[in-house]
Amino acid sequence: MMFEHADGNPVLELDDEHSWRLLEGTQHGRLVVSVAGEPDIFPVNYVTSGRKVYLRTAPGNKLAQLTINATVLFETDGITSDEAWSVVLRGKARVLSNSAELAAVEGLGLKSWVPTLKDFYVEIEPLSVSGRHFQLGEEPER
Repeated sequence: MMFEHADGNPVLELDDEHSWRLLEGTQHGRLVVSVAGEPDIFPVNYVTSGRKVYLRTAPGNKLAQLTINATVLFETDGITSDEAWSVVLRGKARVLSNSAELAAVEGLGLKSWVPTLKDFYVEIEPLSVSGRHFQLGEEPER
């Protein structure tokens, strides 16, 4: 994906469309949850569908925390030798329990990366998405 940086600015704010294209083209990210003012972050793999993010989890801190406080952040990024990008999604998470919803998300092919049982599917409904693209390089002369 090509990004046009105006005025030589190495940082470009991305619109929703570019941010979603990057989200849709990546499979790994970080889920940030917060309970009683204590944040926690978890690496996850995910899929997107219909402008929502889906992940799988097992019973434990991640599942308990997003059940207590459904407001989450989700972040994904990428880096090459000359550019980098980051997309942050703010949203509401919920554990899927309806059999039709479960069947639909199972059809997306979301597989766990590690050999553990992850019986719970989580959907993140976005409230906002923001992204930035960075042109990497040396610090300019003063």
